[in-house]
This record gives sequence, structure tokens and C-alpha cells, in this order.
Amino acid sequence: MTKAVLITGCSTGIGYAAAKALHEQGYFVIASCRKKSDVERLRQEGLTCIQLDLSDTKSIKKGAKLALALCHGRLYGLFNNGAYGQPGAVEDLPTEALRAQFETNLFGWHELVRQILPVMRHHNEGRIIQNSSVLGFAAMRYRGAYNASKFALEGLTDTLRLELHQTGIHVSLIEPGPIDTQFRANAKEAFLKWIDIPSSVHHKEYDKQLSRLAASDSNNQFVLPASACITPLLHALESPRPKLRYRVTTPTKVFWVLKRLLPSKLLDSILRKAA
Repeated sequence: MTKAVLITGCSTGIGYAAAKALHEQGYFVIASCRKKSDVERLRQEGLTCIQLDLSDTKSIKKGAKLALALCHGRLYGLFNNGAYGQPGAVEDLPTEALRAQFETNLFGWHELVRQILPVMRHHNEGRIIQNSSVLGFAAMRYRGAYNASKFALEGLTDTLRLELHQTGIHVSLIEPGPIDTQFRANAKEAFLKWIDIPSSVHHKEYDKQLSRLAASDSNNQFVLPASACITPLLHALESPRPKLRYRVTTPTKVFWVLKRLLPSKLLDSILRKAA
């Protein structure tokens, strides 16, 4: 039987690359996007695509119900990927902006997992794969909201994995690091929406951040294409013993080692420069 996988955040980037790659590998891919225009575009490209807004509980429940109907109740995999980054210093960040960040990056994922888990439990198998970040274990300046959402995701996912031990349902985290996507453009939009840049004591640093976010290409020499996440995703779906974490880029691997080996103050100095 063809295995069905639901993927969130498929309009661009990692989600889009994953949907196309898994479709080519023979999976029954149920891609999802927040905007109707993106749903229609992916359908025209030959993908099964549904509308699912991770910041809207009704949309999540409706999307999950439709996804399960499309695969006749045999959903094998869930790749939670849809997210965005909210830039800004913690002191400039409205609490409402932090809530919005968590609504999409954490609460929506949790709600979707809860909708899907009973089906996986019924069939005693399944794969839940959560797309985290290097910022899920290493904090950087002006990324507090995103850091917090990914730190929380890692803790929630670790707990879920422990609770699903011996159920036949495997849980993995992918930690990409710098990937060439439209993430910067979406982050710039959120930056301008929520942060009062001119009146902030950080306004000079914000000018640098805006220049970085406005650039068409990343200046990070270690940036990889979205396709770099496909091999770990396939391993997480297909291996009888999937890894708990898949670290994709060089910075992610390096910072994981540094976090384990270095005193926190020394690591802080490196992270300040890296930002």
C-alpha cells in the first residue's frame, strides 16, 4: 500500500521541496498551504494539496479531517514544517507578537499532532517528524521569539517521543540551520509589522538586520538548498530505527558540539558574533 504523508508549509522552501521529492519517491503526499492561491498552484503542478492554516484551530481540524479522508484513514507520516521567524529584541517584542509566533510555530503543530495521533495509534505505526532549527538549542540575538518557539518545540517533541515508546510511532526532529528559502522575506514582513524600529535602542542593529533580511541571497557561506533536508526526511520516514535528531548543515553540527563542550560564557561570545 502506498504510504500517505501530510506535510505542512508547502508553498515554498523545505515543505515544497519535501512534497515534490516524496511524490517522486512514490509516497501519496498530501501537501498543505495557508493561502488558497498556493494550494491551487501546487494542485496545478500535480500534487494533492489542501488548505491548512496553523494559526487557526478550525482550519487545522478541517485540514486534518480532509487529509485523513484523502488517505482513507491510513496516514503514515506527518511532517510538521510550516513556520516563520519573528525578529526583534525581546524588550521590543509585543507579547501579542510572541503569542502569534507560538500559535503558528508550536500550538498549531501540537493541535495537528493531536488530530492525527489516534489514527496512528489505531494502526500501531506512524512517523511524526518536526522541523526544528539550530535555534532550537542555540539562542541568537534578535531572534528571541523564534528561539523560544523552537526551544519549546524541542522539549515538547522529546516528551512526545518518550510517551510514544513501543507504540510503533516514531518521532524525530530535523534541525536544518541555514537553508536557502523565502524565510528571510517572511521574517522581514513580521519585523516591520510588530517592531517599532525607529524608537528602539537597538535601531542601529536593526538596520543591519533589515539589510540582511532584504538580501535576495544569504551571505552565509554554509547555506544549503532546501533539498538538503530530503535525505534526513526520507531516513526518518523509512528507517526501522530513525534518528532522534537530524542535524543538516555545518553550523548546526558545529554549534551542537560547541554547546556540549564549551562553558556557557564562551559560547555566548561566539553566538553574539554569529548573529
